[in-house]
Amino acid sequence: MRIKICGITTIEQGMAIAQMGATDLGFICVPSSPRYLNLTKLYPLIAGLGSVANTVGVFADFSVMTIAQVVGLTELNTVQLHGNESIEFCHQLRDLLPATEIIKAWRVRDNSDLDQIAAYSEVVDGLLLDAYHPDALGGTGQTLDWEQLGAFTPPIPWLLAGGLTPDNICTALSQLHPDGIDLSSGVEVAPGNKDLALVDRLFANLSRRLS
Repeated sequence: MRIKICGITTIEQGMAIAQMGATDLGFICVPSSPRYLNLTKLYPLIAGLGSVANTVGVFADFSVMTIAQVVGLTELNTVQLHGNESIEFCHQLRDLLPATEIIKAWRVRDNSDLDQIAAYSEVVDGLLLDAYHPDALGGTGQTLDWEQLGAFTPPIPWLLAGGLTPDNICTALSQLHPDGIDLSSGVEVAPGNKDLALVDRLFANLSRRLS
């Protein structure tokens, strides 16, 4: 299972979290986010982390060329699209970044959202379901209606996000079977500052659940 910890802002925390078992480290490239990293901060951070984990850049409503330029400069492994990107946009991005994994995130309000996101399965490599919030793109601490997702079985891998914590992760995984999970605020002291004790508890609970 992929375990993505998002909103990494320091090399030290990224290294420690990867050593605990995270497969993916996420970096927020959205200026409105309290976890935002501009290119000046993002480049040395990713370079300093090396290949300890898969690196994921989170973008929202950027141009195709801007995303491609950031990936080219930083060598991000994965692009996560967290805005209103269309299927055609994803096609264009795939043409520019044929070797980069693309994940389309969706903030779920109701079943109609699930129908729409399934249509992206042919143009991206993975999907991510997050909780809807009218004023924030993610990292809100709000959970999804897990029962609502019971019938969600897309033909490509998908990650569960939205309000996951070390204390509720086992309950979530008892109801759903995602290919991966994504946590941010659920393992933080403050936005962008991870609580390593919470991260450690997350992996301890996951180990018991998955063993």
